[in-house]
Amino acid sequence: MFEQMKARYLILLSILGTILTTVALIVLDVSDMTFDVISQLVLYVLVPGIYFGYYFRKHNASVWNVLSYNGIQKWMPTLLALVVVSIAFSLSMFWFQLFMLAPVAPWLVDFMLEALPIPDTPLYIVFTVFTIAMLAPVVEEFMFRGVLLKRMIVRTSVWGGILISSLLFGILHLDVIGAFLFGIVASLLYLRTNNLLVPILLHIINNSLAAVAMFLAPTWPESIAIFNLADVYAKAAPNAVMLVISALLLISAIFWLARGVQTQKQPKKDSIVE
Repeated sequence: MFEQMKARYLILLSILGTILTTVALIVLDVSDMTFDVISQLVLYVLVPGIYFGYYFRKHNASVWNVLSYNGIQKWMPTLLALVVVSIAFSLSMFWFQLFMLAPVAPWLVDFMLEALPIPDTPLYIVFTVFTIAMLAPVVEEFMFRGVLLKRMIVRTSVWGGILISSLLFGILHLDVIGAFLFGIVASLLYLRTNNLLVPILLHIINNSLAAVAMFLAPTWPESIAIFNLADVYAKAAPNAVMLVISALLLISAIFWLARGVQTQKQPKKDSIVE
């Protein structure tokens, strides 16, 4: 069914919803917290609700036609390992970017390391954690691994779909390279299992750990954590080692997941009862 969904409509609806919401909230002069909450609700609830609700009703299907608990348990150790490697790569890649920028633009390094103020409003913190850990992973997997991946595969090829959808996923995240590789892994998991719940769980575990690090343990692990320009050089060795090891493991994981996918002919339609 994802192949029948028009990706351009999803993109246009997301852009239109973002623009109209931004203009309306600016005119109303709402607080930053209210702006953030409403914007995320529009992007992660209203827009996908309208878009996917229309197509699922049109094909007389439900989300359980693309999600399944069958075989999930055997994938859990793999998902946990992939998340650990992915997070290690993202952290060390962030250090590498700072290391390359430090000699030419130290002011940019200071800007990138500037701590973001986190409101102490309990309800806002709960909403933010829920959005990061649960809502965003579900919606983004439906968008990127569901619609964009399958539509790009139809228009190009299996690897064309994987690379294009993963590149778009990476561009929309601060950690472009890490998110791009994460997108490739998530795409391969979906194509290997034909079960969108598998990459959704990968995404949920990854974002949940990120949320914990953001709110509960922002200084962990101290041996590699970068807080200022001096840390970029002082903690270069452990970060460099972690970057090399995690990159090799991540590339190996991609090759392992790709076995049987490259030559696999993709059906024109998902196995959904229409």
